[in-house]
Amino acid sequence: MKLVSACLLGIRCNWDEKDRYKNKKVIELLKKEVLIPICPEQLGGLKTPRIPQEIQKGDGNDVLDGKSSVKNKAGEDVTAEFIRGAEESLKIAKQYNIKEFIGKSKSPSCSSNLIYNGSFSKKLIKGDGVTTALFKRNGIKVISENEI
Repeated sequence: MKLVSACLLGIRCNWDEKDRYKNKKVIELLKKEVLIPICPEQLGGLKTPRIPQEIQKGDGNDVLDGKSSVKNKAGEDVTAEFIRGAEESLKIAKQYNIKEFIGKSKSPSCSSNLIYNGSFSKKLIKGDGVTTALFKRNGIKVISENEI
């Protein structure tokens, strides 16, 4: 069993509520393995659709350590919702003894290795999303949909 970003299965939970993120490799994997879809942003209380959000001046580890925040494009702080979503996602992982998560690349929650830089200019920097950072801290292997 693995956890997977719900949007990769075509569930309309991403910021703009479109199913454009459905990933053929993840869909194929679903035929072989049990995949449990999660959307940390929804689990944290954010609605769908929602204003785009990016981590400001850091990555998910910085958010968890209180050194950075997550804001939406309108300037509203949504850090608490991101942390709550990460914690709720970790609860699910622990309940099912999950050891691996397949995350959506470039997501401020689910990405591993690359996130947007916080300027809403589509510039990428090295770093993990908030949920990914929490998963890694708890020994859960994280891969992006591009690594399947």
